[in-house]
Amino acid sequence: MKKLLKYLLFPLAWLWRSFFFINAVITFFLFFPFFAVLLMKKKWFPLVFRLKKIWAHFILFPTFIFYRIESQFVPKKGQAYVFCPNHTSYLDIMLIYISIPNYFHTIGKAELRKVPFFGRFFDKMNIPVNRKSKMDSHRAFLRAASDVREGISVTLFPEGTIVHNGPTIGRFKNGPFRLAIQEQVPVVPVTFLNNWDLLPDDFHRYPGHPGIAKVIVHEPIPTLGMKDDDIEELKAKVFEAMAAPLRKKYPLEFSAEKHKVQGDVRSRQNLSA
Repeated sequence: MKKLLKYLLFPLAWLWRSFFFINAVITFFLFFPFFAVLLMKKKWFPLVFRLKKIWAHFILFPTFIFYRIESQFVPKKGQAYVFCPNHTSYLDIMLIYISIPNYFHTIGKAELRKVPFFGRFFDKMNIPVNRKSKMDSHRAFLRAASDVREGISVTLFPEGTIVHNGPTIGRFKNGPFRLAIQEQVPVVPVTFLNNWDLLPDDFHRYPGHPGIAKVIVHEPIPTLGMKDDDIEELKAKVFEAMAAPLRKKYPLEFSAEKHKVQGDVRSRQNLSA
């Protein structure tokens, strides 16, 4: 019966998904004139950030995507953080602006520069990176470090790209943790519990559906006194904080046997890809 219902609702799900992205494009062009003006001066960038939060709501609410945020995090005034969310859906992009209270810059793929209108919008404020180029990756790292020294938080998806086997977590890159340790700033894990189901990137399997996106913003993990040799330990702590609620909610899909804590030095070869 469930399979039959799924097939019957499949065309409606595709219509909903199409509407989601059409609405995102339309609202972007409605907000673009304001973005274009505010991006003219760096001192106005925090206003752009607030506008992004509003834009995110305009994308989600008309498509009946709502959210429930459990925050274990109380930001300290003037403190920069490295925020590390899991990444399984384009929905994550909107929800980082809604769920993270701090003004932040984000690192994203350089290909976004080529998107008409959006490229200027992205390149001006955020940190584009070509992950295939070591030189460009290093340049992005230096820019992120400079932002952190100015007291600006940085958001990076530690998996580097969208993981298609949600709700499980992909293997972490070193960049976010090296940045946090170098600048001695806390890492804040963020868990998106069900974005992979609401708006899956693997849309050929299922287009998605409206619902309530559930987010957990975890307590900061300090890096004070850590060195580069402690990167694996830090990765393990962040991975476990992020994975624990997923493992609880999806015990079959997210089993300890298949997905070891990332960064476990003693059994690194058993880490999930």
